[in-house]
Amino acid sequence: MTQGPIRKQLISFALPLFAGSLIQLLYNTVDLMFVGRVLGTEASAAVGASSLIVTCILGAFTGLSVGVGVVTAKVVGSGNIGRLNQIIHCAAGLTCVLSLVFTVLGLIMAPEFLRWIQTPADVLENATAYLRLYLLSLISIVSYNMGSGILRALGNTKSPTLYQLAGGIANIIGNTLFICFLDWGVQGAALATACSQGLAAFLIIRHLCTIKTPYRLRLRQLQINASICGQFLLVGIPAAIQSIVITLSNLIVQAHINQLGIDSMAAFTAYFKVENFIYLPIMAFGQACSTFTSQNIGANQVDRAKQGVKTSLFLGITVTISASVLTLCFSDFAFGLFSKEPAVIALGTKIAFVAYPFYFIYVFLEVYASAIRGAGKALPAMLIVVINMCVVRTCILKVVLHFYPNALGVAAIYPLTWACTGLCLFLYYKSGGWFSAQTDVARKRISVGQR
Repeated sequence: MTQGPIRKQLISFALPLFAGSLIQLLYNTVDLMFVGRVLGTEASAAVGASSLIVTCILGAFTGLSVGVGVVTAKVVGSGNIGRLNQIIHCAAGLTCVLSLVFTVLGLIMAPEFLRWIQTPADVLENATAYLRLYLLSLISIVSYNMGSGILRALGNTKSPTLYQLAGGIANIIGNTLFICFLDWGVQGAALATACSQGLAAFLIIRHLCTIKTPYRLRLRQLQINASICGQFLLVGIPAAIQSIVITLSNLIVQAHINQLGIDSMAAFTAYFKVENFIYLPIMAFGQACSTFTSQNIGANQVDRAKQGVKTSLFLGITVTISASVLTLCFSDFAFGLFSKEPAVIALGTKIAFVAYPFYFIYVFLEVYASAIRGAGKALPAMLIVVINMCVVRTCILKVVLHFYPNALGVAAIYPLTWACTGLCLFLYYKSGGWFSAQTDVARKRISVGQR
């Protein structure tokens, strides 16, 4: 990504990421269909009870994989093959250690975690069984995230997507076998997830082990390097905290939605599902921008990195406006996919017309945050996003609902929060603090390499 046509590179990089996100969405939809439709309400409640814990765990390790990806992409940009070999083997070693520690901790503490979030006693046993089986697949989940982060940093987004697709197909087969034929209940759903994640992880590890390069993964050379791990965590921990805190802050908004009645709850449930088809392309361009920025900062090409940010904004805004207009034109059909109730469809459409016309604002938030994070400045990006998405959003929510205590009032807080967050990230981006220190480091490394 340090040379060649920028627009073409970003599009070809983002498309597989978008496809991978759709596959992940399919994972969740399939699980919900099997558990809800085959096993019934009680089983669905047991799985839903652990969803917040699962989301926080995934957010933590996804954030860590962001750190691995950023550090790897910078080294790819600098062309230091020896350092790249160290980073890949340190990432693999860190994966083994963290997944083992958190798996053991999770297996022991699973019932307590569920009690902390006030899981009803009648579903606690099934929820505990599901969560414990899910945690057994943690090493697979972490391995896939770490491996895909490395491959994407190397410029390969197609392979992780194909491996995720293989896992998605395995998930459908596993759910059919374990739930429909063997009648293993929620344990069958968790086991299907474990098998599918295991397959995706195996494929990505095999890819790293067989890639014909000097930095291919050799399992005997796994290591824990304190300096490299520190670099991973410097970017990964803020990204993980950001993901977890935003997940928890959404509970505050959900609590207000729950007070508005069943129709509002159902309408917002449909809204969030329809929203994915607008949000996922934005996320893909954000991830592409992050890798592009990392590689070019590593190669000391700040001007090209900035041009990549501008191109990502243009592409993201174009796609988002097109998707928003298309969704609004067919809003009745879109919301009808998730509800048969006319009142829910009508309210969902009204909510969409409040938020979706302004969804292009989210592109600025995602691209600027990704660029800043890609340059290694994850902490400022995290602070800006968390403060706005949690503190500012809560304040705006209380003010807006004071005057408009209905579903449309709740919907209005989203574009208002996006605008505040995007403005703060833009001001930090324009200040230049996100690349200055990185440029100095890159210059020193290039100087040392030339000597």
